[in-house]
Amino acid sequence: MATKGATAEGTKRYAERLNSAAAGHFRIQQGLAISSIGLGTYLGHWDDATDKSYQEAVRRAIELGCNVIDSAVNYRFQRSERAIGSALKQMFESGAASRDEIVLATKGGFFPFDGEPPKDARRWVIENVIDKGIARAEDIAGGSHCMTPGYLDDQLSRSLNNLGVDSIDIYYIHNPETQLESVSRDEFNTRMRAAFEFLEKACADGRVTLYGTATWNGYRQPASSRGYLSLEDLVKLAREVGGDEHRFRVIQLPYNLAMPEAITEATQTVEGEPVSTLMAADRLGITVMCSASILQAKLTQNLPAFVGEALAGLSTDAQRAIQFVRSTPGVTTALVGMSKRSHVEENLGTTRVSPASVDDFFKMFSNN
Repeated sequence: MATKGATAEGTKRYAERLNSAAAGHFRIQQGLAISSIGLGTYLGHWDDATDKSYQEAVRRAIELGCNVIDSAVNYRFQRSERAIGSALKQMFESGAASRDEIVLATKGGFFPFDGEPPKDARRWVIENVIDKGIARAEDIAGGSHCMTPGYLDDQLSRSLNNLGVDSIDIYYIHNPETQLESVSRDEFNTRMRAAFEFLEKACADGRVTLYGTATWNGYRQPASSRGYLSLEDLVKLAREVGGDEHRFRVIQLPYNLAMPEAITEATQTVEGEPVSTLMAADRLGITVMCSASILQAKLTQNLPAFVGEALAGLSTDAQRAIQFVRSTPGVTTALVGMSKRSHVEENLGTTRVSPASVDDFFKMFSNN
């Protein structure tokens, strides 16, 4: 079993080895050289064939310049994490890659089940969560979400085992805004504080390096929305819990050509000034990873002509959609779901072109 996570030295070594990547593909964030395209593992059936396909995709992605691998314990009923773990084990044992070169991210919060959907989900939760004392019934929101320290501890242990590593580089609380469907804002803040306290301890123990929140709606919607998340408030909470050296340093949210709110909408406030999520993150020292970069393949064809004109040098609309995300000021990594080798090879062809300049990027907004 590997004994350490991504390091400055390891990720720099990896970036230097990838001679085919154009300038700007690797970005230095939180002391690490991080690829501007990351591999996501959300979609796919829960079968052996998809497991093997993901294993091949992970290996090929690392070969072609992607050192960010993103998952969640509940993706494909824990099978995505296990497929990643198998692929990494093969690469580490063969010497094709080292653990210190790979930025490994996963999430906890939703019930993961095990290998396949259970016949009775409610009974599964009772037997595997409540009866084992991992969480109480009143800790569960919407029948599917929990983020108590005991539950996150259990989920983190599962993820470490599934992935075959001793430490997770980025551990996200998965869609914490789900809790706001069931509890008050005050209770939510109490639960977030407890979760942050646990994650700060997990960082101190070496099980996690950095932590954050992976959201869908939380940062994109207005402050009046029930599920709204204030990044400034969460950073303040992390600072109260962990001091100035707190490890709440990364967020993930959807962002793409069809969902541009992270840059176009002033949904956040920093020191009283309304700003976009990307601007808020920059001011608060938070790294941004973007999910849904090609919107589950919906943005892989029939893009407007002005997109191709602004994002030159690419051969497919999938590459242009990825280029849009990775070229956005404030974005570190465009996460793309890639379960097949062919997807990996097409999408990572984008790395042979540098990200668009700021001027070319903003041309799309003036033409749209």
